[in-house]
Amino acid sequence: MKTSTATFLILFFLVASTAFVKFFNNGDKPTAIPPSKQRSGDAAKGYNYLITGDFLKSGLPYNYFQLLNGKDKNNYLQRTGKNANVGHDYNVVTNAEGIDIVIPTCLQCHAQMFNDSLYVGLGNSMMDFSNISKQSNFISNTAVKAMQTFSPKSYNAVKALLTSFQTVYPSMETEVRGVNAADRLATLLVAHRNPQTLEWSNEPLLDIPKETIPTDVPAWWMLKKKNAMFYNGFGRGDFGRFLMLSNILTVKDTAEAAEVFTHFGDVLAFIKSIKAPKYPYSISKDLAAEGETVFTNTCSKCHGTYGANENYPNLLVPEHIIQTDSLLFKANYQNAQFIDWFNKSWYAQGDYAAKLEPGNGYVAPPLDGIWITAPYLHNGSVPTLEAMLNSKTRPAIWSRTFNNKDYNFEQVGWNYKTQTAPNGKKYYNTALPGYGNQGHRFGDKLTDKERRAVIEYLKTL
Repeated sequence: MKTSTATFLILFFLVASTAFVKFFNNGDKPTAIPPSKQRSGDAAKGYNYLITGDFLKSGLPYNYFQLLNGKDKNNYLQRTGKNANVGHDYNVVTNAEGIDIVIPTCLQCHAQMFNDSLYVGLGNSMMDFSNISKQSNFISNTAVKAMQTFSPKSYNAVKALLTSFQTVYPSMETEVRGVNAADRLATLLVAHRNPQTLEWSNEPLLDIPKETIPTDVPAWWMLKKKNAMFYNGFGRGDFGRFLMLSNILTVKDTAEAAEVFTHFGDVLAFIKSIKAPKYPYSISKDLAAEGETVFTNTCSKCHGTYGANENYPNLLVPEHIIQTDSLLFKANYQNAQFIDWFNKSWYAQGDYAAKLEPGNGYVAPPLDGIWITAPYLHNGSVPTLEAMLNSKTRPAIWSRTFNNKDYNFEQVGWNYKTQTAPNGKKYYNTALPGYGNQGHRFGDKLTDKERRAVIEYLKTL
């Protein structure tokens, strides 16, 4: 599959928080996020909608897609019909005019190959937004003109997607490969949408900030425990409204959005049904038991407990405590117009409404399946768990191969190389704004033996 097509869109990204905990009234302490009313649904229907559904109504006609990409030979999702011939991160659907079109799906960001197996729900840390200028020709101008001239129906089928893509994609470039530009995508798209009608405007309706803030895509299986969405915990209310935001890429109006929304109770049910994958190799029971004791005493207050007495506190940890790179959550205050857009929009209306509530910090996530979710921190700036627990060992400038089998199961994370000076976008430079690897130094006070024990315990989650 061609890189320009395979990476052409991502959506948005989730992470946040589902258990009730007593509030702290002191602003200097972590604050518990209360639960919101969520819709129930059918997990099987939700999965089917994700891998076959038409949550986008505009896409490249199937015959053109096949000419550009050829037939996918893997069929990891074991789909039938034409869906068996496209990658796991695309759906073939039939539009209102009866044309089979190919649309990008949530699995562009929320599935990843690991050790040559596809994990649905694992955040994709393999995407490349670092060379947008070389990738932005989703479809050549010649092909577009040919469709306009010889197949107007085909052109109309892709027009909405093409318009969005050509408008937003050139402005989504990141400083390094492997981080996600979903926040930037959302910012660009809403700037071109009327909040009440969701209709597209060729000219931006809001002032668009210049920076692209990097994020690491969180694992979907964590969502079942969360009371809010996104790293900064500002996604409150109905999760389905946030999960369907990819629809804003091509949505025509609120009537279309409302129809798509009817499926997202089922989608949420499927996401909540996903279980964290088990660590595939042997684990020392004695060392893991030692690690559990250290974890309980050192980490569980924020990250919760696991096993028979499982409890997740849903805490928003303020900046002065967590001390990680603050650009992501501070952008909410600096660009308040986008918060206002959402809270006045269709997404914030109705019985199951959503809203954005900016906070001063980040949510301490649940750690289920943490062994497979490298790199770490909200911006993917730390390659291994070993470095997460000892900030002195975190590399300032590092790179990885992006081979999905090049994983270090002892340090738990990606094998990496370091460099003393920046050398292009193949290297993660933690000195850049938004890319910092500082903060979360709670493991520094542990001994080397205690850190090894904690890592062994984390493999069991």
